[in-house]
Amino acid sequence: MAKIGIFYGSSTGNTEIIAEKIQGLFGSGMAELHNVDSASSEDLNKYEFLIFGTSTWGIGDMQDDMEDFLDEIVDLDLSSKKLAIFGLGDQDTYPESFVDGIGALYDKLKDKTNIIGQWSTRGYSFTDSEAVRKNSFVGLPIDQDSQANKTDERLSKWVDILKKEFV
Repeated sequence: MAKIGIFYGSSTGNTEIIAEKIQGLFGSGMAELHNVDSASSEDLNKYEFLIFGTSTWGIGDMQDDMEDFLDEIVDLDLSSKKLAIFGLGDQDTYPESFVDGIGALYDKLKDKTNIIGQWSTRGYSFTDSEAVRKNSFVGLPIDQDSQANKTDERLSKWVDILKKEFV
């Protein structure tokens, strides 16, 4: 059985593509994918480590399926789990709310589990983000609209960090 569960909400397929890339970087049999539109709270119990992924819609809204999933799991005890977060956003079109969706995920889960995988704000160009705490993002931001050329390198480095933390 895989040790890592990757749970994502995806409206256009972009977050799903990134989730699949993350799964591939962990290697064969290490991680399983779950689209939250068909996942249940019981699915979380199968894994020691969790990765949640969401996109940010409009001016700072979390993807609908992920928001609904969070409402379903709000009362679960996740204290024995480690969780990492990734999210998609567009820093050129929405510089004032870049990847706010991962900030909202963080805020809902920060007191329930150990969140790992923070990421530097260097290399991004935005004016504000609810996903920034203490000068770092609470998870990995991906901008497929204006920085798609940096995605694979960022994913590779982030997964290397997670591999060390998921022990």
